[in-house]
Amino acid sequence: MPMGEVKVIGAATSLFSARVEWALKLKGVAYEYIEEDLRNKSPLLLKYNPIHKKVPVLVHDGEPVSESLVILEYIDETWKENPLLPEEPYERALARFWAKFSDEKCVFGAWGACRAEGEEKEKAIESAHESLAYLEKQIEGKKFFGGEQIGFLDLVVGWMPLWLGVMEEAGGMKLLEAEKFPFLHEWAQNFIEIPLIKECMPPREKLANYFQASLSYLRSLATNKP
Repeated sequence: MPMGEVKVIGAATSLFSARVEWALKLKGVAYEYIEEDLRNKSPLLLKYNPIHKKVPVLVHDGEPVSESLVILEYIDETWKENPLLPEEPYERALARFWAKFSDEKCVFGAWGACRAEGEEKEKAIESAHESLAYLEKQIEGKKFFGGEQIGFLDLVVGWMPLWLGVMEEAGGMKLLEAEKFPFLHEWAQNFIEIPLIKECMPPREKLANYFQASLSYLRSLATNKP
């Protein structure tokens, strides 16, 4: 196993940070976690991620790696134990495709539905349901997206059990209904019960406060538009 100092600059409320910690824990890699205040970004974050200025950032032997999907692949290539991506090239390509789909369509689709109001909310919920339906087909008949073991896509979709539930509450909506998405719902229940996954979950109340504050801020901006 490659040696060297490993640090993660993250935020407790960030689903993107959590997946990086999960990957390191699955690999058995010791690391130092540094909590970032996203409202008052530190010189350390600006030093290691000057382009996007956001978390997470993995720092390995002083070398930074940014963007959570890129970080997951770096971790998998650097520490070979407990591989995250499939061995077969086509299966690896599929995992990457669905990971990108999840981030671009499901994460931002759910957030869009959470913050929308009126008729726009109905359209946003319908769009989010369409995206979740694609993931439902991917998990059907499997214990995890990676098969019998947690893999790359499980970590990427791992925001659903907690973050999506909190978004649903904050937005007064329901997206991951057990009747509509039974396989995704069962997967979410199994995933959140895994001890090392639980370790990196923020307190639900803290996450709820974060989303409520974000919604209040966005609505105040909309109200104060000239």
